[in-house]
Amino acid sequence: MDGVLGIDIAKAKFDVTLLLANGKRRRKVVTNTPAGWMELQAWLERQGVPHVHACLEATGTYGDGVATWLHDHGHRVSVINPAITAAYAKAQLARAKTDRVDADLIADYTATHHPPAWTPLPLEVRELQALVRRLDALLGMQTQEQNRLQAGALVPAVATSIETVLASLAAEIKAVRARITDHINRHPNLRTQRELLRTIPGIGDATAAQLLGDLLHRRFTSARQAAAFAGLVPRIRESGTLRGRPALSKLGSGRLRKALYFPALAALRFNPTIRAMAARLQRAGKARMVIVGAAMRRLIHVAYGVLKSGRAYDPDLVRA
Repeated sequence: MDGVLGIDIAKAKFDVTLLLANGKRRRKVVTNTPAGWMELQAWLERQGVPHVHACLEATGTYGDGVATWLHDHGHRVSVINPAITAAYAKAQLARAKTDRVDADLIADYTATHHPPAWTPLPLEVRELQALVRRLDALLGMQTQEQNRLQAGALVPAVATSIETVLASLAAEIKAVRARITDHINRHPNLRTQRELLRTIPGIGDATAAQLLGDLLHRRFTSARQAAAFAGLVPRIRESGTLRGRPALSKLGSGRLRKALYFPALAALRFNPTIRAMAARLQRAGKARMVIVGAAMRRLIHVAYGVLKSGRAYDPDLVRA
């Protein structure tokens, strides 16, 4: 690569820091639009560095467009967890936090640690992911309006307005769910994977779509990596003679943890393997939420194994 590009992403624009081979820095602010991405490429070429190792944080969907664009135009791209940048800033004793400083830090981290390359998900998975996230947003709006209606003490006009919005949301939720089903049915690979996931007790169509869109097309090499991405691995806290109680790390996708909560409750009732695991943990005196977290983690492990092997769920192959 001819240089290193640190990108601090935001909704409307992003700051970049270009590290040249001679150690010098160049900085620029770019609009987060296709026109801005093309402007960035022209600027890089004027600096004499047509190819860079670009790095940005995984912050929602704001960086997806520029990351995909850079990848498609021959640049090496890395997308890192914001927690990595925060820890690196502390290690460097950074005292200021601005967009420019953050772009500098990301560039420095990339130059010294060489994070792994990122590649975009297949188009059909990106479309599924967008539909699943839209459904999640609609369900969140529906819950908010239901809570307002149930709070009571509303004047009739406000109650009518909320009921109208709820009816509209219900119709749109139904429509998006139909689009998700149709999208999966139109892509044989997604359809096959959904059918494999549905063989796991506790996982239905909605959870299968969530897993396919947000988790299982990523390039994990183990089930533990998949669970870590969802923030479902234990976080051990020990210092000297002091030992804290283990808890879920939650350094991962909150969306996935939310999506797996109710399936885990169903699995605790209907999945024999997970039910046996829960009984063992209960005998060991584990708290209810610890058991639920273990069930969520086990579901991801089983889902990873089913898709990795291409074989339907077999309880005899899963350790309780």
